[in-house]
Amino acid sequence: MRRLVLAACGVLAACATAVATAPAASAQETGSVHVVHGIPDTPVDVYVDGQRALDDFAPNTTAGPVDLPAGTRAVVIVAADAADASTPLLSAEADVPAGGDVTLVAHLDASGKPTVTPFVDDVSAVPAGQARLVVRHTAAAPAVDVLANGSPALTGLTNPNQAAAEVPAGTLTAAVAAAGTTAPVIGPADLTLAEGTATFVHAVGSLQQNSLQLVSFTVDGLHSAPNGVPAGAPSGAPGQSGISPLVGAVAGMVLIGLGVAALRRGRATRS
Repeated sequence: MRRLVLAACGVLAACATAVATAPAASAQETGSVHVVHGIPDTPVDVYVDGQRALDDFAPNTTAGPVDLPAGTRAVVIVAADAADASTPLLSAEADVPAGGDVTLVAHLDASGKPTVTPFVDDVSAVPAGQARLVVRHTAAAPAVDVLANGSPALTGLTNPNQAAAEVPAGTLTAAVAAAGTTAPVIGPADLTLAEGTATFVHAVGSLQQNSLQLVSFTVDGLHSAPNGVPAGAPSGAPGQSGISPLVGAVAGMVLIGLGVAALRRGRATRS
């Protein structure tokens, strides 16, 4: 009987390991990609490795996330509805890390010329009660300060760089001002920063052309200390072990059943 229990434990452990490691295995093969279009007045199509990925992509919008094969990807941006990718407006190479997160930003450089910049997204765990705010300067504008509720929070940011801060979750009034000043050139705009999220804000457009805007997207599920499954939690809620609750429940029922059977057999033998 002990052999049977051990064998059952081994099978269940193998199943649990397979369930727990399957997402990690697939994550080694692909990366998650967002795309931000920050070039004013220019609808485009986006090709990745020769295949059209986005059609009629409008300025000041975002797309994604989409999973792309890990490795170096060739990105070509053409005028909307172009027949193919043979006459690019912009082209770039982007390294997509296995299991990583990347944002491709089509934007204006500091001098006003269109370009593409890849950014690696920090989607690591966020402390309890906090949210991560990432601001990227991708506009044709000089160095800027980012104001949070009217006060400088991130200072001296230049194109094409980014700065990040972890702030208390809640509603934050954000604005962008010329470095060393507090007079907004973009905003103010209210950002709702939920606990356990990372919000990526992109300053895009041109100061000279009066087309500056903020374009953002949010990644959730970054809580640093996930809670256990509460009583009455929906089926499929995550547990502390990271193993499917269904596998855990099946394992528990099988082991309890085997234990009861062994106990009954032992009593029958003694009697």
